[in-house]
Amino acid sequence: MLILLAFVIIVATSSLMSINWILKIIYPTDYNEIVYKYAYEYDLDPYLVFSIIKAESKFKEKATSIKDAKGLMQIAPITGRWAAEVLKIEDYNEDMLYMPELNIKMGCWYLSTLKKEFNGNLKNVIAAYNAGSGNVKKWLNNDTYSQDGELVQIPFEETRKYTVKVLTGYKVYKIIYEKNT
Repeated sequence: MLILLAFVIIVATSSLMSINWILKIIYPTDYNEIVYKYAYEYDLDPYLVFSIIKAESKFKEKATSIKDAKGLMQIAPITGRWAAEVLKIEDYNEDMLYMPELNIKMGCWYLSTLKKEFNGNLKNVIAAYNAGSGNVKKWLNNDTYSQDGELVQIPFEETRKYTVKVLTGYKVYKIIYEKNT
């Protein structure tokens, strides 16, 4: 009986380790040194940054969207110019958005800016990262979409799906990696 119990424990433990290994493939932490560096510099949870990178580019540094957003965190040209000005990036050009370090720095800076603008409300921040802060402000001022400063309904389908995707990914990243730190 003791041998059977030991066998069950070994099989269960190895199965859990296999599941964790598979989840780490599905939810990678590529560019982790850069992500941690800028997440901490801009007071963000690195797992949120990983979740956004996964949702935006699937960790493809040369990704370009239909709307011409570029790089790992899919920085739009207008956001890139704004960030370059504020962050004092010399000789900035849009091709620089494909550079992982600069892209993640700008993405974290922008997330931090949104976090301050929306008083740390994660759902609002993520929606604004996708749809723009102007849209989210409009929604927050409309009782159809907002209650007590919280979005209860997101009118843009893409942003609604994106927000759920990032929040879900964020939770999964925390489950997979927090226990190992």
